[in-house]
Amino acid sequence: RVQLVESGGGSVQAGGSLTLACVASEYIYSDYYMAWFRQTPGKEREGVAAIRIATALTSYADSVKGRFTISRDYAKNALYLRMNSLKPEDTAMYYCAAGLVGTMTRVLRPLGYNYWGQGIQVTVSS
Repeated sequence: RVQLVESGGGSVQAGGSLTLACVASEYIYSDYYMAWFRQTPGKEREGVAAIRIATALTSYADSVKGRFTISRDYAKNALYLRMNSLKPEDTAMYYCAAGLVGTMTRVLRPLGYNYWGQGIQVTVSS
């Protein structure tokens, strides 16, 4: 069973930057997709950014386009999310996920991801 461990969260003022990291306990095969999701209390988990391992093709939620960048370090078996120009509405618990989603059209939906990290808090103050 693959374990995903997130790091890099914390508190930052609006306009600031953070980089989240997610390290997998086992090799993530090329037919997998990996993604970052976020969730706030009382709301559904929201897909933020995703990447197809085989091609490095990416997808972003409209709310983060131009501000967030997802990337993967194959040698370190790690996934990153660089977050710039952070806004208070970016405050959430962020989760790393991996799974055989199958198509880029569904990469920002939780269904299809069978491995999840424990989550890490990001707080943006105004």
